[in-house]
Amino acid sequence: MNLDRSFVELNRAATNRIRALANRLSEKELLHPVGQHWTVAIVFAHLAFWDRRVSLVLDLTEQKGSLSTPEIDIAVNDISLPLWAAIPPRQAASLCVDTAQALDARLENFKPELLDEIYRFNKRWVVRALHRNEHLDEAEAALRS
Repeated sequence: MNLDRSFVELNRAATNRIRALANRLSEKELLHPVGQHWTVAIVFAHLAFWDRRVSLVLDLTEQKGSLSTPEIDIAVNDISLPLWAAIPPRQAASLCVDTAQALDARLENFKPELLDEIYRFNKRWVVRALHRNEHLDEAEAALRS
């Protein structure tokens, strides 16, 4: 199976969207609520966390030579919330941009046969734009309200 490489541009566009939003927001806007418990800064920290999770899948898959997925409890978002909230807002935004850029480059240059296997298991690990845009939509909608 040949993986559709359109994910490269989709991921790059989502990373550019992260960067543009992070660069234009004030400290106050980074603390703007998104839903009941999150802020825009927490959205950035959340995206950085899950991009790093995909980086771990890439590391383990590369080392093993076939798909390798670490077990992560569904409750990780709730467990991590106080940690993400403790990250200074501007640092959360910067971490998110840096992590997205690094993962985009890694995905773009990852071994195609291994990337294809990862994609078949969970396309959101390859097309990071799906997860990123979902949360960026929420953050931007909250900022407009």
